Parts: sequence; structure tokens; C-alpha cells
Amino acid sequence: MATIPLTKRGAELLKAELHRLKTVERPWVINAISEARAQGDLSENAEYEAAKDKQGFIEGRILEVEGKLAVGQVIDPSTLNAGGRIVFGATVDLEEEESGDAVTYQIVGEDEADIKFGRISVGSPISRALIGKEAGDVAVVNAPGGAKNYEIIEVRYT
Repeated sequence: MATIPLTKRGAELLKAELHRLKTVERPWVINAISEARAQGDLSENAEYEAAKDKQGFIEGRILEVEGKLAVGQVIDPSTLNAGGRIVFGATVDLEEEESGDAVTYQIVGEDEADIKFGRISVGSPISRALIGKEAGDVAVVNAPGGAKNYEIIEVRYT
């Protein structure tokens, strides 16, 4: 399996999720299954079925998170020396040429992407258009509404 890039923050979030799944969610669902079994006939027991479904989801997510952490490559943006080029972990200030709107994005892994907080996935169309460019360049992003041009104002590694 190929390595998965993670920011330091993203790796910590996955570790925290894994800890919560193992220490809170898993014991809770085991208790819920035990309580549902105590109600008697399992063939028509909706609580039992729901708890078993939840257990399957939790166990699957534990395996998924453990797998990502096992192959994850943690990248600390503050230690990068990319010569001003946009790379994974970089924070980029952009200006949309047509409207003049300014936006700031950090390029992160898919699990930590959240557009509301300015974090975009490394696999997103915007990230793919930005990778390798530097301040002063123009990135053309092919969006569903048509191509948009973004001027790169500043690149930071924080």
C-alpha cells in the first residue's frame, strides 16, 4: 500500500479518533449488545440488530484508521524547505482574478480536509492546480462552473 501524507495535526486527529473508538465507542457498543441480549428473543430485537450494526461500523473504522496510521507519512509544514513552491502542507493565499476575492487554503490529507476551515484535500482540483507553483504564478482550476484563475499571493509553511 502506498504511503498516505498526513500533516502533524491530521495524524494527531486520527490517533485521537482511534483512542476514542477503542476506549469509548467499543465498550459502549459491547454493553449495548449485552443489554439487548438480556431482553430475550434476538430474532425480533431491533436494539440488538442496531447495536450489532454499530459494532460493525466501529470495528471497520478502527481497522481503517489503524491502516492509515500504519502507512501514513507525517509531514510537518513548519520544517519544509520547498523554496517557495506549493507542496503538501503549505498554506496558500490566493486571489480569484475575475472577482478579486481573496482566499487562504492549507493543502492537507483527505481525512483532515474541511473547506470551512480553509483546509483542502491534496487530491482536490484546486490542490492539483496549485502544487508546484509559487507566489506570482497563476493557477487555472477547472471547476464545475468553468475554469477559474487564481493568482498566488503568498506561500507559507506553518
